Amino acid sequence: MDPAELRTRLDQATADLDPPFAAVDLDAFDRNADDLVRRAAGRPVRVASKSIRVRALLERVLRRPGFAGVLAYSLPEALWLHGEWAGTDLAGTDLLVAYPTADRSALRALAADAGAREHISVVVDSPEQLDLVDAALGADHPEIRVCLELDVSWRPVAGDRRVHIGTLRSPVFTAEQAADLAARIRARAGFRLVGLMGYEGQIAGLGDAPVGNPLLGGLRRVLRRGSVPELVRRRGDAVRAVQAGGPLEFVNGGGTGSLEETGSDPVVTEFAAGSGLLAPALFDNYRAFTPEPAAFFALPVVRRPGPGVATVFSGGYTASGPANALRLPVPALPAGLKLVATEGAGEVQTPVTGPAADALAVGDRVWFRHAKAGELAERFTAYHLVSGGAVVATTPTYRGEGRSFG
Repeated sequence: MDPAELRTRLDQATADLDPPFAAVDLDAFDRNADDLVRRAAGRPVRVASKSIRVRALLERVLRRPGFAGVLAYSLPEALWLHGEWAGTDLAGTDLLVAYPTADRSALRALAADAGAREHISVVVDSPEQLDLVDAALGADHPEIRVCLELDVSWRPVAGDRRVHIGTLRSPVFTAEQAADLAARIRARAGFRLVGLMGYEGQIAGLGDAPVGNPLLGGLRRVLRRGSVPELVRRRGDAVRAVQAGGPLEFVNGGGTGSLEETGSDPVVTEFAAGSGLLAPALFDNYRAFTPEPAAFFALPVVRRPGPGVATVFSGGYTASGPANALRLPVPALPAGLKLVATEGAGEVQTPVTGPAADALAVGDRVWFRHAKAGELAERFTAYHLVSGGAVVATTPTYRGEGRSFG
């Protein structure tokens, strides 16, 4: 959509609201969901909840064909979602907790709930994590579903861990290490190995066409071309080695930024994706797909310090990750604005500059995009859902439901 048209549409739909507030364009959200299904090419997409953090939006996408299950980011979150969906059409949704847990009270709650134990799996990558579960639950605890996490980063120099490209997650890198941990899990009472997962952050999380930096884009494309064949071979070997000791229910891989590459791996049975639904600013930098921005937050102009500058209230909603300009919110509407280098996005005020600033009056809105998808929900208690030029619902975020999972 033309930026001026989109701005008018959002302004008119939310005219009765006083900013700051956040809005989601449901029409763009649904089109992005369709595109993720298209890119998945027949394999199911498990929704990464950390990239959404709004129960109504999770429910909306889970009811669409092509989506199945949730990739949760904490065990308390998975338990909460399981309980909220009991008695609904989403009862029994499969929930995979994608990060190891040290939450003993949540483990005890899981052990005490037979229904939750049937539908929630937790990730492990070392025997020490199994020891923690045993210590929290005691001897002879009920069976806990676990998923083995494989390190799917790239070590281009003969597998030397000192040259590590990707996220620092699991210590399990080789097929032999995966088979060994799988055997240890299967040999211990109270655990059932159900899956294997790996997040290829060096592919999924790094845009290969960064705006204004073709040299970096070229370097990242070289990285992809080197990493993908090695990963397909090694993950395939790992899955076959683990399955030699017993079947797996699923092999999870991917991320919004790598569905095409992950799709070249025949052992992957499902994809993980979430950010592509809301299309934050970091996802403007990929060649293979172009999601529509769907999540925005509006801030009011409160000052005009001088020509070419307007100052809005609040705005310091920076994203996690390395502390650089890519983690700052982006002033998106009206087009032609940028942050001021000496102030960035501020705690209680954010100046913006550019050709469009002179047309802004006190009381006007500037629409921003967060750099990442889910973290915006930590700043607002509700999202206003816009469709067809009107707010059709206002729904709480996790924060709005009194939930904070870290």
